[in-house]
Amino acid sequence: AVVSTQSTGIAAVNGPAIGIPVTTLGLCDLVYCTDSAHFRTPFVSLGQSPEGCSSYIFPRTFGFAKANEMLLAERQISAEEACTGGLVTRIFPEDTFREEVDKVVSHMAKLPPQSMIISKGLIRQEVKEKLLEVNTRECITLRDRWLSDECMTAIMNFLNRKKK
Repeated sequence: AVVSTQSTGIAAVNGPAIGIPVTTLGLCDLVYCTDSAHFRTPFVSLGQSPEGCSSYIFPRTFGFAKANEMLLAERQISAEEACTGGLVTRIFPEDTFREEVDKVVSHMAKLPPQSMIISKGLIRQEVKEKLLEVNTRECITLRDRWLSDECMTAIMNFLNRKKK
């Protein structure tokens, strides 16, 4: 649904983003974060696999080496790295974050809606079908991972570690 929406997707990250909140940022039209935000995708240690089209978007955003470091090695990246890599549109200081994001949203809300829809459609046209295909493949893979013994064991180990 996110891939096909005509609405403008704006994300505001004001702290740690872990897992699907990170991977779906690549599907947003604009992403703003605080200077203290950080991003991590711990799928492998949980016996899972990438989702949110990240297996397609991240290599094209960061390059294969950095995407692999994030998706396979689970390296946490800073707001600055996310912005330099192209996942984040702009970084705002924590103390003015909400005000700055509200300004952007208010400005965009005043723009002609049909022009916004048409423009977004043109921007996404070349990749929309590919993203739908990738999303389907990732969902099937993730479902299979959730049913695997390896995933169940990894999640149980994670939950038991948190109890101690």
